[in-house]
Amino acid sequence: MALHIHEACILLLVIPGLVTSAAISHEDYPADEGDQTSSNDNLIFDDYRGKGCVDDSGFVYKLGERFFPGHSNCPCVCALDGPVCDQPECPKIHPKCTKVEHNGCCPECKEVKNSCEYHGKNYKILEEFKPSPCEWCRCEPSNEVHCVVADCAVPECVNPVYEPEQCCPVCKNGPNCFAGTTIIPAGIEVKVDECNICHCHNGDWWKPAQCSKRECQGKQTV
Repeated sequence: MALHIHEACILLLVIPGLVTSAAISHEDYPADEGDQTSSNDNLIFDDYRGKGCVDDSGFVYKLGERFFPGHSNCPCVCALDGPVCDQPECPKIHPKCTKVEHNGCCPECKEVKNSCEYHGKNYKILEEFKPSPCEWCRCEPSNEVHCVVADCAVPECVNPVYEPEQCCPVCKNGPNCFAGTTIIPAGIEVKVDECNICHCHNGDWWKPAQCSKRECQGKQTV
């Protein structure tokens, strides 16, 4: 009798194990969140080819509808083969433009530099100025500086000087010329020594003076 009771206990211990393993199924428990999200990774979007157009923001437009895509300010029309966008010939932006706006289909200059820059300084349009005693300049409407350099006349002396704020050299002592190593004024005869009287050539100051000898009272002529 004791043997039969022992065998019954063993049978009862084995049967619950079989029932538990057979009753548990993976379908009885919900999937983990990771498994749920992985199944939604490959989303399928509607195919709008031949039916409409989609812009960069995901908005859908009907065939024939006019819209502005996000990457362009030029209008587009939704067609069977996709958006057909205007590509106008935009005017060139002024090289002196300081403010450009891109609100429309073409960039637009809103502010042009109304001055000229010359040697690090700014001048107003049509302003005249002298960067040096020999230059006369003006700021043109094209924002460019046009200059004229003075053409100095040849001085009528052999020792011209440059005065401050003056472009061309001046003869402070009037016209003159060389008589040997001596400078004599033009227009008069000058006795340069005991034997020679000299005078400058009329208008030819660069030529040496014309001299004539006189009796030297016993001294050697030069």
